[in-house]
Amino acid sequence: MSGPAARFLDHPAISAFDERVDTLLESTRGTRALDSLFTAASHLGDFALVWHLIGGLRGLRSEHHATEALQLSALLGLESLLVNQGVKRLFRRTRPTPSGDERFGLRTPSTSSFPSGHASAAFFSAAYLTRRSPGLAPLWYGVAVVVALSRPYTRIHHASDIVGGALVGAVLARAAEAGLTRARVS
Repeated sequence: MSGPAARFLDHPAISAFDERVDTLLESTRGTRALDSLFTAASHLGDFALVWHLIGGLRGLRSEHHATEALQLSALLGLESLLVNQGVKRLFRRTRPTPSGDERFGLRTPSTSSFPSGHASAAFFSAAYLTRRSPGLAPLWYGVAVVVALSRPYTRIHHASDIVGGALVGAVLARAAEAGLTRARVS
């Protein structure tokens, strides 16, 4: 780790958490159904594809939903820029494996490990979608949890990376909603 905020992640409690979660996940790796689920979720989380697809499918319902789908995609672009070109550069944390766990055949991103962009986009999107369809919150957050958990499962991220990513995504979602509210009022 070499970023200015990297020392924060060197705390023994964070390292112990990451090791405990990785040990727990290792006991389930090799289970065909879980390997398939988390590999697919990780692929679908690349570039927030799953969230763009969900927004697009919702957009087929009406012009209003189509506008929301475009808004979600634009906001995800901004979220990605802030996380990948901003927050990650503060930490520059190394990933748990240099090129990913070969059992899963996933691409290893070139950005820092902390925070997880998949988790950030997932929780950002879940919060955005929940504000628009609260009755489906368990679905949105269920998808978010699976996408986020796919990253330490496939050894692309440390468990603390997804916790950080989820928090960053939630904070950015609140900021986006506040901005959208101000824009509507103006």
